[in-house]
Amino acid sequence: MTSMLKQNTLFTQTSRAMLFSLGVNHKSAPVGIRERIVFAPDRMDEALGGLQRATPVDEAAILSTCNRTEIYFRSEASHPDRKVLQWLGEYHRLKPDEIQPYLYRHTQDDAVRHLLRVACGLDSLVLGEPQILGQLKEAYQSAGNSGTLGRQLGRLFQHAFSVAKNVRTSTAIGSSPVSVAFAAVSLARQIWGDMRPLTAMMIGAGETIELAARHLHSHQVGHIIVANRTVERARPLADQFGAEIITLPAIPSRLPEADILISSTASPLPILGKGAVERALKARKRRPMFMVDIAVPRDIEPEVGSMENIYLYTVDDLEDVIQENLQSRREAARQAEEIIEAQVHSFMGWLRAQNAVGTIRAFRDKAHGVQIEVLDKALGMIEHGKTPEEALTFLAHTLTNKLLHDPCHRLNESARDGKLHLIEAAQTLFDLPGSDKPTDKFGS
Repeated sequence: MTSMLKQNTLFTQTSRAMLFSLGVNHKSAPVGIRERIVFAPDRMDEALGGLQRATPVDEAAILSTCNRTEIYFRSEASHPDRKVLQWLGEYHRLKPDEIQPYLYRHTQDDAVRHLLRVACGLDSLVLGEPQILGQLKEAYQSAGNSGTLGRQLGRLFQHAFSVAKNVRTSTAIGSSPVSVAFAAVSLARQIWGDMRPLTAMMIGAGETIELAARHLHSHQVGHIIVANRTVERARPLADQFGAEIITLPAIPSRLPEADILISSTASPLPILGKGAVERALKARKRRPMFMVDIAVPRDIEPEVGSMENIYLYTVDDLEDVIQENLQSRREAARQAEEIIEAQVHSFMGWLRAQNAVGTIRAFRDKAHGVQIEVLDKALGMIEHGKTPEEALTFLAHTLTNKLLHDPCHRLNESARDGKLHLIEAAQTLFDLPGSDKPTDKFGS
C-alpha cells in the first residue's frame, strides 16, 4: 500500500501531448472519500467546462459512479495532472492533500489499458459486471455534448466500447451470475423460462430485494408484489418498478399468486411456514413455486424445501452457484486481459501514427503545389504552339526533378556528414534497395 501511495504522488513532466487518467475507486478510497468527489449528472456540463477553463487540458471526460470518480484527459502541458487535482479539490471544496493519498494516475498506454479494463468490468467491485459500460457511454455522451471530447479521447472511448463488446462476445466474463440477487433471478429463469406471465412476490424492501426486483423487471416479469412491514418503507421500491405493496399479514392470502418468491428481511423468526405454503399450493392446483430465502436467520421454514412442487434455495445454495460462477469469470478475465493487451498496442499504434499526420499533409501540400506550378507551365507551352508530346516531356522531366531535388540534396548532405541513419530511413521510406556503398568505377 505504501509503495502505491508513493507512486501516486509522483508527477512526471511531459513535453508533448499525452493521455492521462486520474481518479479514485472502491479499491483505493473508502466510501467517505468517494462520496465527497462525486459529480452530479445534471452538473456534468458545468464541471467539464470548468475543468477545461481552469487547467491546460484540451480534451476531457469525467466518469463518476458510486464506486469511482475518474477524469480522462489529454494535454500538451507539463504536469497537467497537478492542475487537474487542484481543480478537483476546489470543485468539491477539498484540499488536494485530502484526495491525493487515495489517488491513482496513469499516462499514455497505462491510461489506455486502465480505461479498457474499466469498460470490460475487470476493475469493478463485481468482476465482469456490465453496468459500468453504460456509465462509460454516458460519460462519453456528456463530454461530447460539452464539447470537451476531441479526436484522440473520442477515439479512445470508441475503442474501449468496441473492446468491451469483443470481450463480452468472445469470453464468458458476463455469462454467469455473481451476486445473490442476480443468481436468484437466473435460477428462476432456468425454471420458468418466459417471465412475462409470472408474478413475483418480494418480501422485504432492502438493497438485495431492490436488486432482485431490478433484475426481474429487466427480464419483463409480469407483476411484482412487495410485502413489507410498513407501506411507507416499501413505497420507493414499488414506485421504481410499478409494483403492488402489501403488508406482511396479507402474505398468506396473496401467496397463491406467487410463481416466484424472494425473501430478505431482518426478522428473527420465520415469516413463512409450511402450512401457509401447503394452502397456497392447493389453491394453485399444485403449480410449482420457486422460492429464494436470502435472509439470515431464515424467513422460510426449512421444511418447506421438502415439499413437492416447491423449489427452495437458501443463501448457502446460491453462494455455491456464485463461487462456481466467480471462478468461471476469473478464467474469462484472464482471456480478457490478453485481448486488452493486444488492443492497447493497437490503439497506441494509431496514436503514434497521429504524430506523422502533419508531416504527411505538408508533404502532400508541397507536392500538390509543385504539380500545379509545372502543369500551368506545360499548358502554357501548348498555348504557345508546342506540341502535346513536348509539353508532356517537359511536365514529366520538370515534375520529377522538382520533387526529387530537395530529398536528393538532403541525402547528399547526410552522406557527407556521416548521418547514415537518414540514408537508411530514405531507403525504407521510398522502398529502395540498399545502395549506399560507394561505387568503384575502376573495378577492384
